[in-house]
Amino acid sequence: MKFLSAIRPRPGGTTAAAAPSAGDAPLPGKLGYLAATDIFQDLGPDELAELDRMTAITTCRRGRVFYTPGETGEVLFILKKGRVNIYRLTSDGHKLVTATVEPGTVFGEMSLIGEGMRGSFAEAAEECTLCLMSRTDLEQLICDSPKVALRLIAVLAARLDAAQQQLETLVFRGVPARLAAALLRLTGPDGKEIAGVTHQELAETIGVHRETATRILDELQARGLIELRRGQIRVLSIAGLRSLTET
Repeated sequence: MKFLSAIRPRPGGTTAAAAPSAGDAPLPGKLGYLAATDIFQDLGPDELAELDRMTAITTCRRGRVFYTPGETGEVLFILKKGRVNIYRLTSDGHKLVTATVEPGTVFGEMSLIGEGMRGSFAEAAEECTLCLMSRTDLEQLICDSPKVALRLIAVLAARLDAAQQQLETLVFRGVPARLAAALLRLTGPDGKEIAGVTHQELAETIGVHRETATRILDELQARGLIELRRGQIRVLSIAGLRSLTET
């Protein structure tokens, strides 16, 4: 089932979540999650209750491509759990990951906010829980609560800055520097372990073959910057990786 069919018109032009089937009961904590999502943090209880009625919720397993360039219509995805890779296919069929979306933020195909995925695929990098929202409902929400628009602008500005940095890294940095930058993005400022990210996914993020990514990872481990474990990458030196990104 295409995800865009999960939201349907309500009388009056707005949308609501499709009625769940017997095996599709609403997930607990949806309202609390929406309140914690970056662009909805200024909404009051009544506004959150209306937002709850506007959105449909669904899950998808790791590896599922749930948005393709052939999709029609406009939808805002709100990522509750998991990670999502946005990627394009090169002319020779290789994947290039252009963005990795983390929980608690939004993405989607919506010209209203200058957010576009035409030509892109969205794939669940981990098991994901997503809320879906239509353009009509987003327009209404922005009219009713301008603070949502301000937060949305801030999110999109940060994403544009990240995309520009990634493009600069791809164009002007060598493979080791690009891989070091990707590891830093994944580990965050607190140096958490990177779990569930394969060598293939890292290769697709920096635009190289998997064998190349594996070789550079082995070199970084030999230099004491990272430790490779089964299904995990532990960053041992954030400073060392940062230094490498400048070469």
